[in-house]
Amino acid sequence: MTQTIFLVEDEPTIAATISHYLAQWGYTVKAVQDFNHVDAEVAAAAPNLVLMDIRLPFFNGFHWLECIRRTSKVPVMFLTSVSDDMNLVMAMNMGADDFLTKPIELPVLLAKIQGLLRRTYEYQQQDGRYPAGQFELAALDNRVTSIPLAQSIDLTPTETRILRMLFASPGAVVSREDIIAKLWASDAFIDQNTLAVTMTRLRQKVAPIALDQVIQTVRGAGYRLAVQPNA
Repeated sequence: MTQTIFLVEDEPTIAATISHYLAQWGYTVKAVQDFNHVDAEVAAAAPNLVLMDIRLPFFNGFHWLECIRRTSKVPVMFLTSVSDDMNLVMAMNMGADDFLTKPIELPVLLAKIQGLLRRTYEYQQQDGRYPAGQFELAALDNRVTSIPLAQSIDLTPTETRILRMLFASPGAVVSREDIIAKLWASDAFIDQNTLAVTMTRLRQKVAPIALDQVIQTVRGAGYRLAVQPNA
């Protein structure tokens, strides 16, 4: 089945170049038509992935990401000429799944898209439920639950994939390198800072069910879920 990518880019030359290149690789690319209603167009297109610039007419990409995340967990990758850490932090904190700065190298963009789509949808097809201590991760639903509180937190696909690695081996250390390799396919396309930002956001999100208290950073090694495997 052909996968659909929704492109939110206001520079016509860049939009046309990306669209043409991805079409050659078998993707259906739909470009935004009305920059005042990006979220509505994304909902109508029901894409497999959204590529979105940060600097846009009327409202920036952060605004539209927030709108999209109210109703959808579709993977979102930002395309931007802004490469400073603050924008990276904002993007990941608001639920973005990846980040690529301009000028865009098309083979790198393709590799990121392929990796993000594969991780999102192959994991969704294969994963089930992962109990660990007083918590349970429902990977198919992108949701983690505190069993005693009967309270759940909705997750982005990237957050689900990170927790899946931790829940799959409770108590064991999962290295940063392993997480990066599995999430972004190659550490050439992502760095330790991005992972640290993502983990900070994840801890903040799951704090209401106290999951943040058992997600531990093991200095110089990685992360672990500090619960017994069959508790």
